[in-house]
Amino acid sequence: MAQLNVFEATVNHFLAPVMPFMEDAAVSEIMINTFEEIYVERAGKIEKTDARFEDEEALMAAVKNVLQYTGKRVTDDHPLIDSRLPDGSRVHVVLPPLSRKGVCITIRKFAKVMFDSEHLIELGTWTREIMEYLKVGVLAEKNILVAGGTSSGKTSLLNVLSSLIPHHQRIVVIEDSAELELQQDHLITLESRRPDRWGRGEVTIADLFRSSLRLRPDRIIIGEVRGGEALDMIQAMTSGHAGSMSTLHATLAMDAMNRLETLAMMSEVELPLHALRAQIASAIDVIVLVTRFSDGRRGLTQVAEVLPLGDDGKYRLQDLYRYELDESEASHDGQGALKWTGARSVFAEEPKVRALRRHMDLSRKVFGMEGGA
Repeated sequence: MAQLNVFEATVNHFLAPVMPFMEDAAVSEIMINTFEEIYVERAGKIEKTDARFEDEEALMAAVKNVLQYTGKRVTDDHPLIDSRLPDGSRVHVVLPPLSRKGVCITIRKFAKVMFDSEHLIELGTWTREIMEYLKVGVLAEKNILVAGGTSSGKTSLLNVLSSLIPHHQRIVVIEDSAELELQQDHLITLESRRPDRWGRGEVTIADLFRSSLRLRPDRIIIGEVRGGEALDMIQAMTSGHAGSMSTLHATLAMDAMNRLETLAMMSEVELPLHALRAQIASAIDVIVLVTRFSDGRRGLTQVAEVLPLGDDGKYRLQDLYRYELDESEASHDGQGALKWTGARSVFAEEPKVRALRRHMDLSRKVFGMEGGA
């Protein structure tokens, strides 16, 4: 604890020019383009600030100090570095000459107030009906993929979804840079490691995933799937490790399926395309799309279930909820609501789902239980 306090005090000293933004609850991201050009995202809007570091050397000193907390160092071999601050905020550093204007840092602040499912209803991120549907999905051990663009709120949503997992279950969390904050009691957190200056000691997400299968997990949560580990995740999901979750960059649910396919193909294991697609369609049960609107709002815009491959060998999805814009003259640009499409869940007749009918109220119609179970 004493060492943590020392690290925190030292980091605060070197990051003094941006500490007011670190302490401002309305600021979610700090973007240091150069030592004298600093932007922040405040209440969903990006704005330039008057803050600045004394010079390039002062900014580099701050970088070295931040990296020291996670045991990393500045080297020419690794000009792109992920780290985190003592408070859990995520840091990404780009060094020259990759960053042509000088050292570039982005700090994604750790949310000191953890969102919960009720808070997301208050924010308008989702509705109580959709919360119920996804809770049933989590309890029924459906594999859920949260997709969205950069800074759309994927991690925050994954935190909330993971909070619906029963506390008696053993969860293994795998991340490149620790960011998820699960509240469950039985939790194992694993973090990847880059190679040292001699190229030794690297531990990838794929390595950690294969290790996690030997840790007797009830659930596996990957902070973000980015490469060939996608195939390991898919194969685990189809071989008994149900109820897993992850995030992925995509702008539509179908895009998420195609991107997951591309990532799986980056694995050293080669599979025929049809076999790979069949595994992906079998592995992923639900895709939740979260979007960041131009005015800074973040919310769900699509909830889709994955169907078996079509006769043409292509992915098929069924939208259960879809964001519809309000076209009335009184509405503001981009305003709308997430509405049920009228489709019935493909999981409605599964015993695990029907056994959870006590958790259904507004979502009963989605599972075909309007008149009772």
